[in-house]
Amino acid sequence: MKKYENENALLLIVAANLKKIRQAKKLSQEQLGFRCGISKNYISDFERGKRNITIKVFQKIVEGLEIQPEELLKTHSK
Repeated sequence: MKKYENENALLLIVAANLKKIRQAKKLSQEQLGFRCGISKNYISDFERGKRNITIKVFQKIVEGLEIQPEELLKTHSK
């Protein structure tokens, strides 16, 4: 199994993927928050790597974006 560079590496991968997918779907943080039942500040903090999320919130985000969970977990080659 791949080891991550630091303890926040996976969190930052998910956060970056969230922002990329949200923007591709032309959703504001506020719109996504409304879909998910969470605040835009929570989404903003998470996208910037300032907040960790629970599995329950992860599921709400996946459902709000109408994507498969693995889309938020994808790593991209440099």
